[in-house]
Formats: sequence, structure tokens, C-alpha cells
Amino acid sequence: MTTPGIEEHGLRLIPFHGLRFVPERVGSLAAVTSPPYDVVVRPDGLNHLESADPHNIVRLILPQAGTPDERNEQAARTLRDWLAEGVLRTDPEPALYVYEQRKGELLQRGIIGALALSAADAGIVLPHEDVMPQVVADRAGLMRATAANLEPLLLTYRGEDPDGTAAEIVEATAGRTPLLATTTEDGFRHRLWAITDPAEVEAVTRDLGHRQALIADGHHRWATYLRLQAEHHAPGAWDFGLVLLVDTARYPLQVRAIHRMLHRLPLSEALAALDPGFRVRTVDGPLPAAMAALGEAAATGNAFLLTGDGRFHLVTDPDPALLDRTVRHDRPEAWRRLDATVLHATLLDALWHVPDTPEHIGYIHDTEATVEMAERHGGTAVLLHPVREEVVRDLARQGVTMPRKSTSFGPKPATGLVLRSLDA
Repeated sequence: MTTPGIEEHGLRLIPFHGLRFVPERVGSLAAVTSPPYDVVVRPDGLNHLESADPHNIVRLILPQAGTPDERNEQAARTLRDWLAEGVLRTDPEPALYVYEQRKGELLQRGIIGALALSAADAGIVLPHEDVMPQVVADRAGLMRATAANLEPLLLTYRGEDPDGTAAEIVEATAGRTPLLATTTEDGFRHRLWAITDPAEVEAVTRDLGHRQALIADGHHRWATYLRLQAEHHAPGAWDFGLVLLVDTARYPLQVRAIHRMLHRLPLSEALAALDPGFRVRTVDGPLPAAMAALGEAAATGNAFLLTGDGRFHLVTDPDPALLDRTVRHDRPEAWRRLDATVLHATLLDALWHVPDTPEHIGYIHDTEATVEMAERHGGTAVLLHPVREEVVRDLARQGVTMPRKSTSFGPKPATGLVLRSLDA
């Protein structure tokens, strides 16, 4: 999307020396990649990635040790070792990178580069979700210790002309021989190219200099970038952050919901607290059928699907007076109607009294994993229907952030294909 007046203060994307795994030094490129850190939510997933290859990137983004300081030092030590051993190597030329993900008919391409963080002050990069301070502090400690951007944020922009300069160069680059190609176990094929020609780099950066972007995934990492930039007063590498920019006019993203796992709230207590403020009824499974019922209900109003006892409980029709008492009035009506808003303000805060802390609430992207966790541990799974992308963009343009973990845009970039050192 382009905004009047952005031309002189738009996105500033610059090339960088990518830090990449050396294929000959690892089992396979697929075996050293990982989903983003916040998608690796279960110990079995973490253990699976760690055992896939001794150099899997999860050892950097989710190091395992007793304390935060020990975890951060372990990640920094691992990164130093991999550099010294030649497992990771810095590309000789600074580049912008074209990144492609493909699975079946789904195709997504974008540009990876170092984005000037000054865009935050000018309203050029639009967040749409709140963040959790403890997560920002955790990511900041890791990034500070490793002096590296270990995984890119996912940002979107709208190119009005699908044959515009940046789009043309992305498509032309994708016709060349890639730096790497690998297929991960989720079935996605990944390819990466480097744009090093000064004329092409300049053309891309000039085109993006007219653009405004929406953070699709990585709000906590963006907040971490800004926090660490503020700690470094001299101009330098900390004034930029690693991002993937996707033109959604050409490659629309998928928008999914992020579900809640309430660790300490038994389902029976959760359901009892909803009477008489909501309508609750049992719907037929299996899970896909229950999620379809949730989608139908969400088309006409707030709707949630609760489970954890082997059955599915559809929660709808909130009492307007209850919403009026519990949802703040100083936000746009579209924000007040969001399922995530009602969930946090009315259900979690007012009716269930569940604190928004990690020991009480887990944020899980995978629907089946959320249900399985609730059934295994006796908690409550709260499943949500995704919000439309147009609603997200409209609220972001108004400067209104949604409750944290309201959306999951995808496909998300694989972590481990290209890193950015802040010491280079």
C-alpha cells in the first residue's frame, strides 16, 4: 500500500551479508531449519528438531538451559562455534534475497533485507497486535547475546501495479539458478536467490521507498529490534532489522487464528462461568466439523469453541449488557467486536479471572495440538475463527492494535535459511 507523503520517508530496505549454513557441513538444509520460535510450542516438537541435525537452528532460537542468562550464553557460544567450524558462512557480497515458498498450488515470493527501524517512528511499518513485555525481554536477551537477527519478520505491502519494479525484479530473479533449494518435512519447497547487482538493488529499494508495510508475523521481534536500537546510541547495524517483505497484491497471505490453551482452568468451570452471559451448546465432531460450525457462527457474531473433555462446546450470543460493561469504549466499534477482544476482556478477565501469563495461557497455532494438550492435561482449549485481513489492515491504519496473538499470517518463512550478523 502507498500512502501520500511516504515517498521521501517510506520503507528503506538495504542489502546485507547473509549468514548461511554451508550445505557440505550439515546433514541437509531441510534438517537444520525450523518454524519460527513461537510456533515450536511443544517439547516433543523441540526435541524432534534438535534430533533432526546437531546444527538445527532451534539450538540458537530456543536454547535449553536452566536460566535465561545461561540460555542466551549457550546460544551465543553455539553461534561462535558454528562460525569457527565453518558450519555457518557469511556471503561475500551484500545482497537482497528473493525467497520463495511453494507447496502444491500455493506460491509465495518476497524479498529479504535489512529494514531501517526509523520506519517505526514515521508510521511506515504498522503493527496490528499488542505484545507481551516478558517475551520482548526474552528475545532481547537472546539477540543481545548473539548479536544476530536469527529469523526474519514477515511484513506485507500492497504493490498497486503487479508489474512494478520490485515485482519485476523478484520474478526475473526467480528464473535464475538459486543459491539453495530444499524441501522441509511439511512439504514446502524453499528456494533462495541473491540480488547483488547494484542497479537491481537500487531499483528495488527505490520502489519500496514509496511503500508502507503491515507486520504480518513477528510483533515481538519488531518490538525487540526497537528496544535494542534504543540501547545503541551510535548509528550502525542495530538501526536495521531482518525482514521478509511480501507483496500481497501478487501473493495474498493466508490468515489463521491463534488458539488459547488455559492450563489451570478446568473445562467444567469455564463452561459454568458462561451462564447466563453466553449461549452454550454442544456441536458434533470430529474437529473439522466442529471448526466448520464455529466458522458459520462467527459469520454472524462473536463465537468460540471450547473443548478438553472429548466434546465440542460452541459459545455464542454474548449478552450485549455484559459486553458493554466489560469491553472498553475508547476504541473503534470494529475493535470492540473482535473475537479476541471479547475473549480477553469479557471471558478471560471478567468471567474466568485468568491472568495473561505463560503459566496460565498458552498461545498455540495448531488446532489439533491445542485440543490434544487440553485433553491430556485437563485444561480448557479455546479455539477461534480467523479475522479477515481487511479488518486487520483497517485497524492498523487507524493506529489501533488488536489483542496480542490475534492472527497468524502465513505461510511463515522457514528459520535458518539466511541470518544476519550484527557484528559484520
